[in-house]
Amino acid sequence: MAARCPKCREGALFSGFLTVNEFCPVCGLDLRAHDSGDGPAVFIIFIVGALAVGGAILLEFSLEPPYWVHVVTWPIVVLGLSLAMLRPLKAKFIEIQYRRRSTGL
Repeated sequence: MAARCPKCREGALFSGFLTVNEFCPVCGLDLRAHDSGDGPAVFIIFIVGALAVGGAILLEFSLEPPYWVHVVTWPIVVLGLSLAMLRPLKAKFIEIQYRRRSTGL
């Protein structure tokens, strides 16, 4: 979850926000074949979607705010949670893929 190399746990896994390094800068592990695919996005959709819907229902029934509060609040919450969770989940999926040796390397 710390976005480190799955082999040595010291080198940076990402060169950008979500761009995976080609090689680990510390141990030289070839990271080109490691791809998390759509797995992190699917988990985020389910988790953040459930939290947002539950939160919206709870907010609506407890405080009964005007609709503009929902329009302002929930896009910010959903976007913030999605961006905050995407990088750690992508790193975890790559680590699991490395541990299971599912890249053919």
